Amino acid sequence: MMDILGGGAPAAPAAGDLIKDVSEATFMAEVVDASMTVPVIVDFWAPWCGPCKTLGPALEAAVTAAGGAVKMAKVNVDENQMIAGQMRVQSIPTVYAFWQGQPVDGFQGALPGSEIEAFVARVIEAAGGEMPDGGLADALAAAEEMLTEGDAASAAETFAAIAEQDPENAEAFAGLARSYLALEQVDQAEAVINGVPEAISAAAEIDAVRAQIELARQAENAGPVAELRAAVDADPDNHQARLDLAQALHGADQVEEAVNELLELFRRDREWNDGAAKAQLFTIFEALKPNDPVVLNGRRKLSSMIFA
Repeated sequence: MMDILGGGAPAAPAAGDLIKDVSEATFMAEVVDASMTVPVIVDFWAPWCGPCKTLGPALEAAVTAAGGAVKMAKVNVDENQMIAGQMRVQSIPTVYAFWQGQPVDGFQGALPGSEIEAFVARVIEAAGGEMPDGGLADALAAAEEMLTEGDAASAAETFAAIAEQDPENAEAFAGLARSYLALEQVDQAEAVINGVPEAISAAAEIDAVRAQIELARQAENAGPVAELRAAVDADPDNHQARLDLAQALHGADQVEEAVNELLELFRRDREWNDGAAKAQLFTIFEALKPNDPVVLNGRRKLSSMIFA
């Protein structure tokens, strides 16, 4: 199995430089010519192919982890039938590895993560290269970038592939669950977190997602913001309405406003409902990054009330 753990390695090339969609017009340059200096793995796939949806992201994660020791070309056979015919692709997914202009290895069908790792390592070794350390961090960064840019489905597939390669990677499991939350698939996110290995069940990344799932569940049952705001304005001491308003605001991505309502609830009655305001504040803080301005300001204001 490839060793993709470790540190101190130079920054890897961007995913866009390593993984490209290739057409009949660019196949010669991006595969044959490019393979004269670095091996190129070619993934023949199609949008309707179920196994391709698993294999492709797993290959991308392994190639990204290689940090430039290998590149990847993705060929949609529906759009590039001539190439598929020339390569005698009979079924998909089919994968070939090119080195110095010639196919040197390949396989058909989906493979488990360990065998994908072994294939990529074998291709790199055949070209006289070696797998660098630190590649896992690059693969995680690429998945995070997908999620940030709104491609939660691809991010989920990539995080899942990383988790298969490193079954005790808390960042990968947390990223997979966050991807499901972005897709509004709360049940799937909860299933991921419930299924994490015991060794990482208490990791900060996992705890943060647990809080995010709790908030997502609350958002599913939250009432209309306008109605709850009206109820609070009509009776500022209606603590339940204010708590409900805070949950609705958070569900509407108005996080700072939600925190402000909870701080006001805490100011009015910190002991109400077994300290519900403080508990809800801590859930929100845990779901965010520790250095988020909403967290920093909220904690400061809460502390000033506690110790006033």
